[in-house]
Amino acid sequence: MSEIIQSLLNHDLRSFVEQIGYIGTFFVIFAESGLLIGFFLPGDSLIFTAGLLASPKFAFFNIWVLLIGSWIAAVVGDNVGYEFGKRMGKRLFLREKSFLFNPGNLLKAQEFYEKHGGKAIVIARFMPVVRTFAPIVAGIAHMDHKRFTFFNFIGGTLWIWVYIVRGEGMKRRER
Repeated sequence: MSEIIQSLLNHDLRSFVEQIGYIGTFFVIFAESGLLIGFFLPGDSLIFTAGLLASPKFAFFNIWVLLIGSWIAAVVGDNVGYEFGKRMGKRLFLREKSFLFNPGNLLKAQEFYEKHGGKAIVIARFMPVVRTFAPIVAGIAHMDHKRFTFFNFIGGTLWIWVYIVRGEGMKRRER
C-alpha cells in the first residue's frame, strides 16, 4: 500500500497504474466520477497512462477490458453522483443562506440544467474537478433522469475512448 501512495505522491503515474491494476483503475475512475472525495484524483492522466500501458509496446492491460471496464466505472460513477445529489442535495439547501448553500443557487442550477444540462454533462467529463460535481449538481437540480443518462453515456464514452485510445496509440506512433 505504501508503494501505491509513494508512486502517487512522486507523480510516477505509470508505477501507480501498474500497482493498482484493473480494479484500482476502475475504482479511481468511479470515485472521480461519482464520489465527492474523488475530485482530487488523477482521472484524465490515469486513463491516458492506462491506455499507454495497453499499447503493444507495454501490453500491461488488455485494451478491450480496459475500455469496457473504465466506461462502466465512469457511467456508473456519474449515476451514483446523480442519485446522491437527488437524494441528499435538497437537504443542504434547507439550511440558512450561506455562500455555498443558497436556495437561490438551487433555482439557478435547475434553470441551467434545464437549458444546458446535456452539454454540461458531456463537457464536464473533460474538466477535472467539474467532472466530480456536475452529476451531483444535476441530481440536486433534478435534471430529467433519462436525459441525464443519455448524456452520461455519451460523455462517458467520449471521455474514456478519447483518453485510452490516445494513450494506447502513443507508442505505436513512436515506432
